[in-house]
Amino acid sequence: MLAPVSMRICASSSPGEVRIAVTTDGIMQDFALWRPDIADGVGDIYRARVSAHVPALGGTFVTLPGLEQAGFLPDSEGLGPLTQGQTVLVTITRSAQGGKGVRLGARNLPPDLPGGAEPQLLRRGPSPLERLARYYPHAPIIIDDAAIAARLPAVFHPRLARVSSAFDSDLRAQADALEDPVVSLPGGMSASITPTPALVAIDMDGGATSMDRRPKQTAQFASNRDALPELLHQLRLRNLSGAIIVDVAGLAIRKRRALSETVETLLKNDPLRPRFLGFTALGLAEIVRPRVHPPLHELFQSTEGRLLRALRGQMQAHRGMPPDGRPVTMGCGHGIMTLLQDHPDWMEDFVRLTGRALQPVMDQDLPANGWRFDHG
Repeated sequence: MLAPVSMRICASSSPGEVRIAVTTDGIMQDFALWRPDIADGVGDIYRARVSAHVPALGGTFVTLPGLEQAGFLPDSEGLGPLTQGQTVLVTITRSAQGGKGVRLGARNLPPDLPGGAEPQLLRRGPSPLERLARYYPHAPIIIDDAAIAARLPAVFHPRLARVSSAFDSDLRAQADALEDPVVSLPGGMSASITPTPALVAIDMDGGATSMDRRPKQTAQFASNRDALPELLHQLRLRNLSGAIIVDVAGLAIRKRRALSETVETLLKNDPLRPRFLGFTALGLAEIVRPRVHPPLHELFQSTEGRLLRALRGQMQAHRGMPPDGRPVTMGCGHGIMTLLQDHPDWMEDFVRLTGRALQPVMDQDLPANGWRFDHG
């Protein structure tokens, strides 16, 4: 894909996390979260051991070294009959998400993989920043932390430019808005996004059509049509996937099918190629978007996600302040203390980005996954 001159890939570092936004004239076109030490694994290649073939599920469970959950390899990958204990070469094609383990594939693996017989991780998949840098091959990459460059393959280094802050206030606001389940849409409309275990439900709400002098259904149709580009773009930004249903605003069921062409045209811009299945008898638009990486709401709402957001807030509060030698004290429940101990890089990132140490202290009065900062 050729990148417009005004397109940039902005990578903003915070403890344990890099937020990546592709922008054109300051407007976000793509977004990804990169957590280097808790990567989703997509693209990783393993030599792994077969655990059990399950004909009823049409596939085989495969034990991946270093992962708690077994991966699932569909029979359709074409490896033929597999026996327990056999080793196979596989790659992760879908991350663990929605309570389900990783999905595996066995096709189109590179021929230069190292030999051997023991199960092991053979090659890491691309990071989110590398994926976006390859998808937008001519966009400059703006970073605010030298550690990002150290993690990026050398082939991308000529495109790097370092600044004091990769996200300005407008871009930070756009990124923060992705955590809000309510989306503002053109024409004063909005949409509420509700993920469930089975599907993602999106309810569009009408805007200022009551002020429109055209007939009600004409105005409602135009409002929904004009709001759909931003709404469907949010599917991509938030990485909403699986079954998605959209209830458009105020339009009679018989009129909704006239929006089909608009929906189909807009979905063609998405690199995952979602499928529009049409409108149900209840007038709900049905979309299926492939599951590959975890949706943002899962990343945001996890314990790790909530903690990293808090650390980012503390980083922003202390960044640029003269160091005074005092650490930032953080009271922790035992679950949070364990999480920080398991991920020492997060505290090292905090020191590098703020010039102040992060000092976690066990606080028995807090719940297991609770924390508080001492601002005294």
